[in-house]
Amino acid sequence: MIRIGIVGTSSISERFADAVAVVAGVEVSRVASRDAERARAFADAIGAPRTAVGLADLLAAPDVDAVYLASPNAVHAEQVREAVDAGIPVLVEKPAVLSAEEWDAAVSHARERGVVLLEAMRSGYDPGLDAVRALLPRLGVVRRVSLRYEKRSARYDHVLAGEQTNIFDPALGGSALRDLGVYPLHALVRLFGAPRSIDGVRVGIASGTDGLGSAIAAYDGFVADVAWSKITDSALPSEIQGEDASLSIDAIDAPRRLVLTPRSGPAEVIEVDAPANPMVGEVERFRDAVAGADVADDQRVTGVTLALVDALLRPRLV
Repeated sequence: MIRIGIVGTSSISERFADAVAVVAGVEVSRVASRDAERARAFADAIGAPRTAVGLADLLAAPDVDAVYLASPNAVHAEQVREAVDAGIPVLVEKPAVLSAEEWDAAVSHARERGVVLLEAMRSGYDPGLDAVRALLPRLGVVRRVSLRYEKRSARYDHVLAGEQTNIFDPALGGSALRDLGVYPLHALVRLFGAPRSIDGVRVGIASGTDGLGSAIAAYDGFVADVAWSKITDSALPSEIQGEDASLSIDAIDAPRRLVLTPRSGPAEVIEVDAPANPMVGEVERFRDAVAGADVADDQRVTGVTLALVDALLRPRLV
């Protein structure tokens, strides 16, 4: 049994604990927070038996075999380094760190220490993405890829009211690109590899970060456009266009309904069963990694995705 300590008491940590509860071979043993009362309340809510005050206390606990980091983006790199130095396997919530350079350094450090390091990118381990990949040969030569994730955040209301909130706070690494844009970018890299180039535009909001944006990536023989937003909603699907057929994807972060439309003939609807919890796949992958599975390719995909984010962060906000 792999005993996991959770760092962070947000809703994403609660969903992670729910996923752990349905995956064999893992359990949540402790919850860590700088606020002891908050840690105890959260531990009680998810059924964790023990708590820790801060990361150092958690890493020293005898009943913690691995950690899940769900802290603010800006402290991920430092906390990953601390956990690796302690010899504790790390699953770090996306975005794993704030740049490709930070990720490369973290991966190198983890390899030197012989410690597992994996990004918790749930969409990368979703059965829907596997279904999309399996259908690609039926599209013929791919010419256009359009991936999007646009969902208005309730926390945008705080920004409109003149308040600051973590997910939109640039000082904490918050931005729509890092929170939602990484989903279509990660899927793009998982399915097609690294593009030859990428360029984009980000629309700024009052908090000082981006609220939405668009990007164009160039591949050999096709183009990919990516859209993301945390200040507007979209009902549009993602789509992959080939010379023989097109594939509509209801949600790129969790594909459940795929529609294959050939040049001639009827459209085919493919339904993908949802897992018991959308984070189950990443928990299973982390469990297997701790048990010895090779995650070098997972780390490569994270690095390429972060490099694309780096490129899209360079232009000024409009």
